[in-house]
Amino acid sequence: MALWGAYVLRLGPVDPVRSISFTEFRGLLAQDAVQEITLRGNRVEGRLVQARVLGDNGPAVTRFSTALPAFIGAEFLVQIDREDLEVFVEPDTGNSGATVILGALLPWIVLFAIYYFVWRRLAQNGTGGIGSSGGGRDISRFLNPNADVEIKTPDTTFADVAGQDNAKREVAELLDYIRDPERYRRLGAQVPHGVLLMGAPGTGKTLLARALAGEAGVPFCALSASEFIEMFVGVGASRVRQLFKQAKEKAPSIVFIDELDAVGRVRGAGLGGGHDEREQTLNQILAEMDGFSGHEQVIVLAATNRPDVLDPALLRPGRFDRHVTLDLPDRQARAAILGIHIKGKPVAADVDLAHLAAQTPGFSGADLKNLVNEAAMLVAREQRDQITRRDFERMRDKVILGTERHLIILADEHRRLATHEAGHTLVAYFLPDADPIFKVSIIPRGRSLGATQQLPAEDRHNYAEEYLRDRIAILLAGRAAEKLLLGSVSSGADDDIHQATVLARSMVARWGMSETVGPMDLRESSEHPFLGKEMAQVRVHSEASSQMVDEAVRELLSRAETRARETLTANVEKLKRLVKKLEQCETLQRDDIIACLGKRPGVNTKVSPLRPKDNEAD
Repeated sequence: MALWGAYVLRLGPVDPVRSISFTEFRGLLAQDAVQEITLRGNRVEGRLVQARVLGDNGPAVTRFSTALPAFIGAEFLVQIDREDLEVFVEPDTGNSGATVILGALLPWIVLFAIYYFVWRRLAQNGTGGIGSSGGGRDISRFLNPNADVEIKTPDTTFADVAGQDNAKREVAELLDYIRDPERYRRLGAQVPHGVLLMGAPGTGKTLLARALAGEAGVPFCALSASEFIEMFVGVGASRVRQLFKQAKEKAPSIVFIDELDAVGRVRGAGLGGGHDEREQTLNQILAEMDGFSGHEQVIVLAATNRPDVLDPALLRPGRFDRHVTLDLPDRQARAAILGIHIKGKPVAADVDLAHLAAQTPGFSGADLKNLVNEAAMLVAREQRDQITRRDFERMRDKVILGTERHLIILADEHRRLATHEAGHTLVAYFLPDADPIFKVSIIPRGRSLGATQQLPAEDRHNYAEEYLRDRIAILLAGRAAEKLLLGSVSSGADDDIHQATVLARSMVARWGMSETVGPMDLRESSEHPFLGKEMAQVRVHSEASSQMVDEAVRELLSRAETRARETLTANVEKLKRLVKKLEQCETLQRDDIIACLGKRPGVNTKVSPLRPKDNEAD
């Protein structure tokens, strides 16, 4: 009856419950102020005999709750066993059987929820899951100027592409076919199914494809080959089928696949066999390109900078019939590219694009765009209004050598750096077949502590033996200068020795420039086992041939170092003068170098690509 009365009492009006500490709870028990308590797991809920203020402040209450520490045991139960205190014990609902079962099933429920979510996303994208025949995701982003589509036709035209005249002529023939296909059909001619754009990174392959789309004004889809690759086998092939299906429906159309080597690498590479997702996708591309009929006006453009790793089946006629190579721009092309990128920018009158193009040999179109952008950012940071010639030259040094580093260099290290770079400069200045000196600096930039810059009189596409021998002598001249003036060498010649050794080995083993070895190809195998090539390096020559190559390389390097040392010894006073000047100024331009070293006796004069007055001392 007492239990029922207490139960009825708890159903009455609910008083506020005050949370107290276990210490305060024990104090209440000691004062006989507690009327009843309910034990529920490690929680204690109780009612006081009369209302009182619990804790530091607040209104008086009659109900409280606290938590039992883990170390509380039987002694506590003996302490609360009094006649005037009612004790109720209820099960802990938090540890019920249903809760335990739910806790065990919760990880599986989460996994199934994630799986269901991923499957629904695949279904919404149109892949249809594994084994589905419903085609791939609608990845065609056809650009039609007459249609109300989300992406517009690129406004890039051939006028925005400079320095690639040969490639533009190759691609421009496709425009004529798209505009007047009947003229070709009457003669039985068929347009190339595929055109492969090959070239170094930054040469403008994607830009040329966009320019073709802008000129053609036909539906155009540009995507990367990596978009075909998914975690499920068959998804990429399904997307390829969907892409070519829509391309045929919208013919005449152009499809551009960037970075083709991401999916078009040699099949059977490595140890994975031919059933992975990438190879299935490649097989589908091959099948789709074979499925073109003579009257379908679908042109596939693809770009890659690694044509050596592509599967041979892609390169045969009938797939990619035409291969267009995009080279690094020459001097005139670099000037034209710079002219495009400076449009709309406030360029000062002293900027000479021909002069700037001569200072940037080996730059790609992307490098030149970055150069102009860096110069514009520099002017904006310094809050000026025009981009000057000096700004372009500063950014050229930054792009080639890196950002200036502020290092604390000891006096003896500073002199050694000046001696090293002066050695490079003097030998490059006096050797007859070397490129003209442009600048020398001992200001740390990027990963180097100093640099000697040469600019070729003309862009080179082939290198004579005399030029290469002079090049090796220049590389070893810094080390020779240290040994001549300081009596010892340092680790600063690490990269010079590496470059000289690589160049000398190429001369001996690849280019037949050694009288001892002769015209034999004795290079080491460069096949990649993970591209479907040989797993082990196959020996193509004997040990005796390898030893002969090593001896020829050593002899070539020794002769080059001797030549550099002799040149430095013959001009040792000029070398000392140049070292002193370099220590003072840290950076010397061509005019300063000529003033230190004077006229070069017995050397053929060259036309400098820089300024006419630069050759007056020659």
